[in-house]
Amino acid sequence: MCWNATADLTAGAVITAVGVVCVARVRRARDLPVAALPLLLGAHQLVEAAVWRAGGGCGPATTAWAVIALPVLPVWVPLGVLLAAAPVDRRRLLAPPAAGLATAAVLAYCLATRPAVAEIRGHTVGYGVKVPWMPLVLAGYLFATLGALLLSGDRRLRLLGAVLGVGALACSALWRLEFASTWCAFAAVASLLVLGWVRRPPPATSVT
Repeated sequence: MCWNATADLTAGAVITAVGVVCVARVRRARDLPVAALPLLLGAHQLVEAAVWRAGGGCGPATTAWAVIALPVLPVWVPLGVLLAAAPVDRRRLLAPPAAGLATAAVLAYCLATRPAVAEIRGHTVGYGVKVPWMPLVLAGYLFATLGALLLSGDRRLRLLGAVLGVGALACSALWRLEFASTWCAFAAVASLLVLGWVRRPPPATSVT
């Protein structure tokens, strides 16, 4: 989320371009979901630009934004981390995808039965979806997304998780103050971290 439509368009274009580079440089097919994460984040910013231009409401752009943010990300991130993980790390990474699938099921049901509504609030956009058991759903969401990254055996993905965690806290505080939404800046930093992860040197192979 950015502070106006132009910022969202600019950030979305840049992040999407980084995503294209990430996908083009993938060496292993199982790294593709994580490498494509900037593409998803970039598309999210571009969709929000349409929300700004529509003046909020509950139109197609708002629904598309909510679908990416709510049921898609808590499945995409932990499954991507699990697929990219080394075999020795996979057992401890099974819980986040399970939490993500359960959380996404609840959120998808909510989106299918209740409208998502966006409201322009100064330099921020507020999104509303009626979700039952909100504290539990939020805990599952954060465990699936940030938890998967922080539990990874890859230090670059752990760094990504830490950056996104700080970003979520900072953006939440600024959003509550209705000052300005700055998530697009953290999304850009996260995309560069994913690019660094994609460009990491291949693991050394032992010779016997």
